[in-house]
Amino acid sequence: MDIRFYNTLTRSKEPFRTREPGRAAIYVCGPTVYDDAHLGHARAYVAFDVLVRFLRRSGFQVTYVRNYTDVDDKVIRRAAEAGTTPGELAERYIARYREDMARLRVLEPDVSPRVTDHIPEIVALVQALVDRGHAYVLDDGVYFSVRSYNGYGRLSGRQLDDMKAGARVDVDDRKQDPLDFALWKLAKPAEPAWESPWGAGRPGWHIECSAMSRKYLGDGFDIHGGGMDLIFPHHENEIAQSVCATGAEFVRCWMHNGFVNVNKEKMSKSLGNFFTIRQAAEAVDPEAIRLYLLGTHYRGPVQFEVDLADDGSLRGFPGLVEAERRLAYGYDVLRRLARAEAQLAAKAKGEGRLPDAVARAVTTFEESFRTSMADDLNAAEALGHLAGLQRLANELLDRGKEHAPPDRVAAFRRLRGALADAGAVLGVLERDPDEALRAIGTTGLRRVGMSETELDEAIARRAAARRAKDFAAADRVRAELLERGIELMDAPSGTEWRVVRG
Repeated sequence: MDIRFYNTLTRSKEPFRTREPGRAAIYVCGPTVYDDAHLGHARAYVAFDVLVRFLRRSGFQVTYVRNYTDVDDKVIRRAAEAGTTPGELAERYIARYREDMARLRVLEPDVSPRVTDHIPEIVALVQALVDRGHAYVLDDGVYFSVRSYNGYGRLSGRQLDDMKAGARVDVDDRKQDPLDFALWKLAKPAEPAWESPWGAGRPGWHIECSAMSRKYLGDGFDIHGGGMDLIFPHHENEIAQSVCATGAEFVRCWMHNGFVNVNKEKMSKSLGNFFTIRQAAEAVDPEAIRLYLLGTHYRGPVQFEVDLADDGSLRGFPGLVEAERRLAYGYDVLRRLARAEAQLAAKAKGEGRLPDAVARAVTTFEESFRTSMADDLNAAEALGHLAGLQRLANELLDRGKEHAPPDRVAAFRRLRGALADAGAVLGVLERDPDEALRAIGTTGLRRVGMSETELDEAIARRAAARRAKDFAAADRVRAELLERGIELMDAPSGTEWRVVRG
């Protein structure tokens, strides 16, 4: 089965053909580390994490590179405001960013290069552009001449004469063209700087990704990813400077994720609807954020519903709470399967035979799941297939003795394996079910304003009432908790609970 991805450059889905058979080289633009990661970062890096997971599961040896922009105007300005150095500020936010990615179950890339560690490569690339006549020197730095590259505008679909400067493109009347952009910026007083043939300074924004991707992946690598907001000017400029400096193809396939909208408006600081991953992770289990993001195709806009108080303060994310409930359901299915398998295995004699109906259902699921993922990474559709298998598993568990114990053991084991394999591709349902459900429940308790200690005391009171055969008192405790949004379930292992509201 062919894997097909949408290539922004050609505006079509194309069969995925790598530069080297069996190997995939991927570069994704990383964060500028001057503040905490926001929901837009979550959108991008979850999407490309799934891409990497899927390709590895499909047998590719993947080299995944995602950079850190640890020096630029924003880093320098924020460091000055905080009374620290740009390096110290960047180090702090890289650590916080990695914590946020771990919460979202985003795997670490194979290489995480920093701009400040790659100045020699950047200087060499700028020098190549100057030598080839594609860049020129002014008294404040070195600039790329966009009109020296005939293919400029192909990625974004814009005509050069119709474009306007801006969006991190320096506007300067001395430039040969308003769209010419800085490759090397000469240092201003008190700014970090590195030596170069044109004077002490630092890289422009666009040149860094060209230099770092080329160092680790070479020319003509397979996939370059990022948000749609980077198509122009950042990725357009990357193509131009890379092709002009090397004379070689830069990237084979360009993949871009959609925007994040909050309450039907594009998320932005100017609109006051800008939220960090940490804010969302306070409201719900972080894995629920990932599950929610996967519910929309990576190229489409993600709609976040946010509940704000009259004073504008954040009260919660209703859509994420629903995703958390779906997540808890998935872990509950895995827990039920594991418990039933263990109980039956202790009694069953001999190896069981996988029931034909279960075998067919799992095979159909696996084929459908892969077809969806191979069709431009349609994780949203794949989640629908996953939900169907979860329902089948629950139905089989509820039907009880339909099959002989050894056959049920085989069925539960096969279902668990299929669910786990799909979860590994999507990056969900990978935790121990008991631990995950406890963590999800604890987050829910925060939303309903109850501590674990208070809940444990209520459960203990109910248990004492039941031992005393005061069932009316036990029922009152149960009803009081349900009124607060907490449902109790009696199980052989003891009383379990879940948050069903709030």
